[in-house]
Amino acid sequence: MKRIFISIIVVLSFICAISVAPGCANIIPPTGGPKDTLPPVLMSALPKDSTLNFNSYRITLEFDEYVQLDNNLNEQLIVSPNPDNIPIIEAKLRTLSIKLKDSLKPNTTYSIDFGRALKDVNENNVLKNFTYVFSTGDKLSNGMITGNVKLAETGEVDSQLLVVLHANLNDSAIKKLKADYYTRLDSSGNFHFTYLPDEKFAVYVLPNDYSKKYDDSTKMFAFYSDTVEASATPSKIQLYAYQEQKQQEKPATSSGSGNNKKTNEPRNLKFTTNLESNEQDLLDSFQFVLNKRITKFDSAKIILTDTNYHRINAYTVVQSDTTGKNFAVIYPWKENEHYKIIIDTSAFADSAGIKLSKNDTLSFKSKRESQYGSIRLHFNNMDFSKNPVLQLVQNKIIVQSVSLTGKEWYQKLFAPGEYQMRILYDNNKNGVWDPGNFDAKRQPEIVEKIKRPLVTKANWDNEIDINM
Repeated sequence: MKRIFISIIVVLSFICAISVAPGCANIIPPTGGPKDTLPPVLMSALPKDSTLNFNSYRITLEFDEYVQLDNNLNEQLIVSPNPDNIPIIEAKLRTLSIKLKDSLKPNTTYSIDFGRALKDVNENNVLKNFTYVFSTGDKLSNGMITGNVKLAETGEVDSQLLVVLHANLNDSAIKKLKADYYTRLDSSGNFHFTYLPDEKFAVYVLPNDYSKKYDDSTKMFAFYSDTVEASATPSKIQLYAYQEQKQQEKPATSSGSGNNKKTNEPRNLKFTTNLESNEQDLLDSFQFVLNKRITKFDSAKIILTDTNYHRINAYTVVQSDTTGKNFAVIYPWKENEHYKIIIDTSAFADSAGIKLSKNDTLSFKSKRESQYGSIRLHFNNMDFSKNPVLQLVQNKIIVQSVSLTGKEWYQKLFAPGEYQMRILYDNNKNGVWDPGNFDAKRQPEIVEKIKRPLVTKANWDNEIDINM
């Protein structure tokens, strides 16, 4: 029908163009009519959609225009219940044929959801979430399970995750058995199971991989603490996904002759600092970043002085992380003061005994307080019994964490910029987020994302109300 309508528009446009200017030499040709923006329309199905007592192994669907299947059909297609063998699906002209390869279970409602894989040929208009349904029994199951999934550590959404259901309620099912049902998340993290039998299910979240099993603790995972019964009027459930173990980065390897020399690696030790425009942040330590892992470090060979080379005593030099490349000079910097750091060539050495090529002296100045702003946050409706921790985030990195004990938090000096704010509900009061553990039935700690950003300006009193 859509094609006939477009053809009529084209003909009428052509007739109108001729009638407006009879006898004119410059007749404007038809433009082809309006662009097709409509997805394909199902005209017929054999057997019919929602057929009861289904006993066929081939389904034929006819559309109003030529159709095609996306190359990622296997990623988009969801057949429920989850089959042992994926159906064979082919598109030819206006016809979509489906050949079922599994034996069908009795008294079971099946659905075939194409996601975004079905579209027309000319304009690639997608027929979103087109679903064909049938039942091998005398009724269609109408049970549903709905909910939402968030990442426990950040409060964000990962729409690439899947929600899976197991009718087998044993804990081992998610590790050993294929899921009975699974579905995708939308962009807001919501999910919606339909056509389920009126049974109880265990609900889990997993990455969209081949196994759809929890066989690796580095996988993103979530579990609902109770079983959920499918219902025609379901209550929305909330799951929080986490990684119990983070994936470890593999160390870089070198290739070449037997002497194992890295031809591209510089011979001498070198370092960079965290100075900005040769100014030291009042809220941070002075940071060295070496180009090689350091195995020998002598803090006495790093000396902090004033501009007249008078030694300052109340400072410390420490290794600041486990990489062996980062070191810090910790000192309560005074504003707008000049400093020098004297570094002896033997202050750092790697496992081969390689040191800095020469002694070095760095001159710099601390920032002024006017380059910072003050910050005062008011938290309304905060549940302090949950041990809230304010996390301030830039570029997905937590730059500051503050345990909140009252409705107001104030900091005199605060670096200007834009920050994302999150609240960690710190169950064990250790100040950091902790993942869950499925075997121990422990859910992860939850982080709630605050929608509004924190934007601070230099030399400004920044005061904000936050409603939880």
